[in-house]
Amino acid sequence: MRLPASASPRRTATSGIIAALLLLLAGVLMAYPDRADARVPASAADPLVSRGKPATASSVESAAFDAGNAFDGDPATRWSSAEGKDPQWIRVDLGATATVSRVTLNWEAAYATSYRVDVSADGSAWTTVATETAGNGGLDDLTGLTGKGRYLRVYGTARGTSYGYSLHEAEVYGTLDGTGPPAGAFTVVAAGDIAAQCTASSSSCAHPKTAAQAQRISPKFYLTMGDNQYDDARIADFRAYYDKTWGAFKAKTRPVPGNHETYDPAGALAGYKAYFGSIAYPQGKPYYSYDEGNWHFIALDSNSFDQSAQIQWLKDDLARNTRSCIAAYWHHPLFSSGGHGNDPVSKPVWKILYGARADLVLNGHDHHYERFAPQNPDGKAVADGVVEIVGGMGGAEPYPIEEVQPNSQKRISGPYGVLKLDFTDTGYGWQYIGTDGRAKDTGPNYTCH
Repeated sequence: MRLPASASPRRTATSGIIAALLLLLAGVLMAYPDRADARVPASAADPLVSRGKPATASSVESAAFDAGNAFDGDPATRWSSAEGKDPQWIRVDLGATATVSRVTLNWEAAYATSYRVDVSADGSAWTTVATETAGNGGLDDLTGLTGKGRYLRVYGTARGTSYGYSLHEAEVYGTLDGTGPPAGAFTVVAAGDIAAQCTASSSSCAHPKTAAQAQRISPKFYLTMGDNQYDDARIADFRAYYDKTWGAFKAKTRPVPGNHETYDPAGALAGYKAYFGSIAYPQGKPYYSYDEGNWHFIALDSNSFDQSAQIQWLKDDLARNTRSCIAAYWHHPLFSSGGHGNDPVSKPVWKILYGARADLVLNGHDHHYERFAPQNPDGKAVADGVVEIVGGMGGAEPYPIEEVQPNSQKRISGPYGVLKLDFTDTGYGWQYIGTDGRAKDTGPNYTCH
């Protein structure tokens, strides 16, 4: 402030003292440049551990504002939730257990007045490490935190505007444990009943949206549970539709055929085989197996479960298996609450897998999401049973739930999406992720038999 000419000597003297002190402080800061901003805590020296890590959210305003934008390091992008709804959350998988010391949140105009920051070891049980009840947007720098977990979420409970919640960037600082992620950890995306005869030019076309969500998750590989291309799976249709969306990651896809692949006028599975080639026939047949970590995966063709050759191959394959955990997938589910209902064609295969202490079965055919409690081939809930998940919401028109089956724990018909399956050397868990990036359902975590 400029002093007026009539300023009293007392004020002039005080100003001189202040000026001297400022000069002295400037000298100190020049001598010790790392102390230039006393507001930055020592924990700021901890590394940034969230950049580019997988993220999910309770909702997104549109595909352009998905959760990953808040962790991409680009302040020009952002995550934005659905408008006018509380609560909403965004979470990041740090990839390993981290001791979190600091979180910065760069809010867009749609900010939270009340929120909390939580950490979790497993993505299910959460511990709060910071709380804000009078937020005013802008940049929030939360320091001195002592949370520990693999997952961190920002959980908004009150909005500052009539819109939603929107973050340009969320940064998590801390130290990752040397142990890293659980032994053998990897992620797989799965879906069935995928490419209708439509393209992204139509707003109602769903398979471009499920493909985009599948790709954002960036898994180790992808599984398809049949009916990859509608209506009769001609090679021309594969090239015109499936290839434009899910085909972007064909090299990382491990497919199986559905009943629509048998309708090809050129011959059953002709277009399917022509499109996928050795990817779908790595062992010269439309059924095959492979290993990842401590898991043995078995891809089956349920169109030919009545043929002894595949059944004998399955028995021999299981006899050779050396992995502790087993997952199998095919098109027709033994248990389903959807329009097709239970399909007994799969029961002989279930009996073989149950006898081999298999853990997980994935199916399509009915166009909905459903998960079942562990059960035996007769549909009785048992502790050593097989978990079945129906994931037929990859893009084909949804089917309604018709008759709820015993042991069905959760059913969703309507929102398209994909399964995000997280495997370790000793178990697995999953989420059903909608095309809006939101987790529509989170299944239990299971230990392998």
